[in-house]
Amino acid sequence: MPTYCDIAPGHPFHGPYHDTEYGFPIEDDNRLFERLVLEINQAGLSWLTILKKKDSFAKAFDDFQIDVVANYGAKERERLLNDAGIIRNRLKVDAAIHNAKQILILQEQFGSFLAWLDHHHPLSKEEWVKLFKKTFKFTGGEITGEFLMSTGYLPGAHAESCPVFDEIKQLKPRWIAV
Repeated sequence: MPTYCDIAPGHPFHGPYHDTEYGFPIEDDNRLFERLVLEINQAGLSWLTILKKKDSFAKAFDDFQIDVVANYGAKERERLLNDAGIIRNRLKVDAAIHNAKQILILQEQFGSFLAWLDHHHPLSKEEWVKLFKKTFKFTGGEITGEFLMSTGYLPGAHAESCPVFDEIKQLKPRWIAV
């Protein structure tokens, strides 16, 4: 069965994501929030749909500035629900706003979203899922697992035979330190 490493290279959307983002450690809280929002929005849809809408998501969510999104009210919520450039799902929009507020709390408590993740690392996927479900909205096993794998906290983003695997390994993602 082909892996993402087999099918992504050369694809106009999957290729660049595979080669430059997927599995690479993310150190910036706003970029971590972006990945969380995108993973949540992928639920029930193809990743290709999300990659095609990625720029529209960034525009709609003020480039994923956590402090801005956390302060969205009814007007911004309605704007998002009417934006054909993103996924217009009330539960997903509400989760993004709620999760931004949660990240602000984590930043206050731990200094950053990244520091909160690092504080809890390493956990098993099951433990991460419990923690995410307790902390965030719309974060089941698949969403949490993909978020953590795509940001370098869990292994498995790339096959060991993939050239990107070696590139990521040199960056010392969190899963290597386990």
